[in-house]
Amino acid sequence: MVAPFPCCALPMNFSFAQDLSIYQLALEVLAPAQPLPHSPATLLSLLRSQIDLLIEQQITATLWVKLPPGKMWHSEIQRYSQQVRTSGVIRTLHIEEIRSKADGELGVSTEWALERIRKWEDSESNLSLYRNISSENLNDIRVYSQPDSRLQREYFLMVLSPKFCCLILAHRPLRRRRNNSVKANRIKKPLLFAITTFDSKAIQQVLDVVKQAITPKSSLFVPTDFICPSAHEPALIGQLLAKQLRRHDEISRHITIKRLARMQEQNQKLHHTLELKDEYLSNVCQELRTPLTHMKTALSLLNSPNLKPPQRQRYFQMLNTQCDRQNALITGVLDLVQLEHNLERMPLEHVRLFEVVPGVVSIYQPLAREKGIMLAYTVPTELPPVWCVSGGLRQIVINLLSNSIKFTPNGGQVWVRGRALGNYVQLEFRDSGIGIADSEIPKIFDRFYRVRPVVTEDPGGVGLGLSIVQLLLSRCDGSISVKSKLYEGSIFTVQLAIA
Repeated sequence: MVAPFPCCALPMNFSFAQDLSIYQLALEVLAPAQPLPHSPATLLSLLRSQIDLLIEQQITATLWVKLPPGKMWHSEIQRYSQQVRTSGVIRTLHIEEIRSKADGELGVSTEWALERIRKWEDSESNLSLYRNISSENLNDIRVYSQPDSRLQREYFLMVLSPKFCCLILAHRPLRRRRNNSVKANRIKKPLLFAITTFDSKAIQQVLDVVKQAITPKSSLFVPTDFICPSAHEPALIGQLLAKQLRRHDEISRHITIKRLARMQEQNQKLHHTLELKDEYLSNVCQELRTPLTHMKTALSLLNSPNLKPPQRQRYFQMLNTQCDRQNALITGVLDLVQLEHNLERMPLEHVRLFEVVPGVVSIYQPLAREKGIMLAYTVPTELPPVWCVSGGLRQIVINLLSNSIKFTPNGGQVWVRGRALGNYVQLEFRDSGIGIADSEIPKIFDRFYRVRPVVTEDPGGVGLGLSIVQLLLSRCDGSISVKSKLYEGSIFTVQLAIA
């Protein structure tokens, strides 16, 4: 964010009078030198090694920088200014981009910033103030470029001192979009192309051109009589190269450790997924084995020659019940697998509760009457529509309502109630059934888990209904919660986002 210019800070804000590419300028000066591919980590290692050398040798220098966003980059410049203890003045010239409010950023417009600079330049009082400001307050200078400038894709560090000069330049190339058909064959390109030079003449030429492009003119950038040293001490260059190798090795090790940690995390997730898959297959096989065992037992008993007609009828009924249970299990597993596979692609639609709930309740009314259960619902027609996958709301109501009736003894009660609550519509299923023990509540959404009946009659089911409900709700940012007490009934509460 570019802050408004306070009066005392105006002399430290400058701009480019023309569009300029320092990277292209350096390529022309250093021709036929070729830029080398660099990763951001490599560029960071070059920056840190430069700062290490300046601190170790206690070199007072002016730094011209344009760095990627992020604290770790700019903290290196701060480290240099804090750890160099000399009588000279350390100045840092930051090249920054003016961001406009039209781009959705908090900041000042280019026209506003340049107009303030022009007004300051023409002001006699500010010029007087400029002359009287001490050099200690002028060590952090900002030069702003246009938002669409070629500098936008460039980063650099220029070290200027009578003892040592260096220029590191990096360019971030545009990525071209390619056809998806060749995506698999795409070769990963480097993120940056960079040049490093200690050529004093080349650095001086780049410096002179950039100084001429900045407005207003000022001797704050570097002294007017500054000239890059004609030759560098070989020992300095050797130390710098050694530091670059150490820094690069350090960053490479850090990246390797992070990659290994990421791979280890991915392996753990994969291992966990495989464990869940094995557990899922084991549960499916176990659930399939149970009805098969009952059917095999019934068939063995039917072969008895002394079997009486009532017993025969009971074994036939057992066969029929277990066949239905196995069919429901296979259907439930297939539905669950298909739902998991297609869930993210399933479209969301506007659904109104009063268009779904009454129809499902009418389906279960005969079963409720047969058990002597009072079944009622309250769903106001003015409730707003909610988001849900196509057909999902009906499946949710069916699964929860059938559970309520299934676990409610004869003569009990089941209510369905809908109401608006903030940004959600709440759908509540309340019953006076057998309830759920506290120890079992955390498990009821697990696949194939069935609540242990506290009545002699097995309520049946395959233990997939609540898992399917939870999956459907996850697609539309809904939720489900349960409150229950043993022998006192249960309340399942569904929340769906208002469309």
